[in-house]
Amino acid sequence: MTDKASSQGLALASIGVALLVLALKFVAWWLTGSVALYSDALESFVNVAGAVLAWIAIRIAERPADTNHPFGHHKAENFSAIAEGTMILLAALLVIQEAVGALWNPGLDRLGPTGMIVNAVAMVINLVWARLLIRIGTRRRSPALSAGGRHLMADVWTSAGVLVGLVLVLLSGWAILDPIMALIVAANILREGWGVVFASAGDLMDSAAHSDDREIITAAIRESSAGAMQIHDLRTRRAGKVLFIEFHLVVDREMTVGEAHEICDAIEDELERRIPEARTTIHVEPDDKLKKKGLEPT
Repeated sequence: MTDKASSQGLALASIGVALLVLALKFVAWWLTGSVALYSDALESFVNVAGAVLAWIAIRIAERPADTNHPFGHHKAENFSAIAEGTMILLAALLVIQEAVGALWNPGLDRLGPTGMIVNAVAMVINLVWARLLIRIGTRRRSPALSAGGRHLMADVWTSAGVLVGLVLVLLSGWAILDPIMALIVAANILREGWGVVFASAGDLMDSAAHSDDREIITAAIRESSAGAMQIHDLRTRRAGKVLFIEFHLVVDREMTVGEAHEICDAIEDELERRIPEARTTIHVEPDDKLKKKGLEPT
């Protein structure tokens, strides 16, 4: 299965997983009447919408470049992640509204182990799927898959916190702990939503490569640019899962165009080997363009 097909397949499967988890969490809420479990279920509703957006975004991002989009459609994944982060923030506000209302009238007459077990099953499903999305999303540098995985992991911690809080309610009999736990859940949802929006907005603003990617790029250029004299003005920017790399390559003025082109090919091949989604642009210059500060090939 190709990366393109498997990424779309994962995104589509995420919709099914999100619907299953949503159903389980609403059953848990219905069995217990807990506002904390309601808040957990509400976040899962956002998961469903986010999974649908991610699937659409990945399909768009995989489209080839065209006349109107000569650099491709990769940023569609960033828009999807921002939309999901915004929905997470809205879900948090709804949770806060419900929790504040329940502070004045707490009541958990139906609270029992059955609903809590159902919610625990949903949490385990989320945990397994989140780890899968994060691992594959990181490997393929997919903002949509990674954002979905990070959101699900936040959901896992939310569910764990809710279950711990409800156990305390059962042990102590203090129903007020339920809306308090819901407010804590809302704070965690707000934090996760802001993180998703902030990270994706940075890529839309053409943020540079992460420090670990920068080290990989520098090492790849050093090790594959034999015959060149210097590399300078290295710049990078992200667009979805694609990393654009640009720099100037200084060569001996007596070098032929063919020889310089062979060096460029070697560098591009090495960068693509280490970062499969790299798109490299190299500007070749004669040696009178040497700069005092630059990357000296070894």
